[in-house]
Amino acid sequence: MKQPSLQDWHDWLNTPLGEYVLARERAWLDTVTPDIFGFHAIQLGCPELDLLRESRIVHRLTVAPEAVNGNEPTLRAQFHELPFEPQSIDLCVLPHVLEFTESPHEILREIDRVMRPEGRILIIGFNPWSLFGVKKLWAGGGRGGNGGRYPWQGQFVSLIRMKDWLQLLGFEPSSGKLTCYIPPCETPEWQRRYQFLERAGDRWWGVSGGVYMLEAIKRVQGARLITPKWAEQKVRERKFATSVRREEQRDQLRDRRQQLLKNKSAENHLRLVK
Repeated sequence: MKQPSLQDWHDWLNTPLGEYVLARERAWLDTVTPDIFGFHAIQLGCPELDLLRESRIVHRLTVAPEAVNGNEPTLRAQFHELPFEPQSIDLCVLPHVLEFTESPHEILREIDRVMRPEGRILIIGFNPWSLFGVKKLWAGGGRGGNGGRYPWQGQFVSLIRMKDWLQLLGFEPSSGKLTCYIPPCETPEWQRRYQFLERAGDRWWGVSGGVYMLEAIKRVQGARLITPKWAEQKVRERKFATSVRREEQRDQLRDRRQQLLKNKSAENHLRLVK
């Protein structure tokens, strides 16, 4: 597969179809990102766009291997070699990154390395089981992603396969949305004519949207807080002291009952003598 440049993506976003897709993706991101909290957030690719504009996370970075139309990323780096400490990122956004690379698994493994437990990743991709996937076949992209022009030469990854990849790495898909149910028309006029498909898509053919947007959470199974030995000793001493107090209370209660029984027996004896 010929790997397109970020400039190809930028040029396509300036077409009527690209603007249509971007508007719907941004609407979803603007709804989801304000509810994700943390200290550090990164956006892979698209340095000319601020897809984290509605995020409440203060420290936000854009990572890309190159500039686009003079728009420099915050940090230049390859997606499979991120210069971050392990478990240091709370939110990562991947807008159409995995279908236009020759090493999607390496990128996901690298993201898994830098994500904190309970961190969130937002993945946006083209759905091969849609009218966009049909257009890809007609445009010469084929199933292997060879030939054709952007974005139809990409290797579209299905939503089911993407979920499988994430679950193998310990990510749990939590929510998502499909959009762009209209045919991939290049003119705004035809896009307006097919708007009724967007309204009916979620209800009648929910798996056939041209673009899927997926949120996943990094889960760490069996995690527990490791305390120092002196803290464990203090806990054991506290439990022992509590057990001793309970034994003393039970002994006192038993003595009280025995004393009450003796007093009652003496009273009954005096009553009989009288």
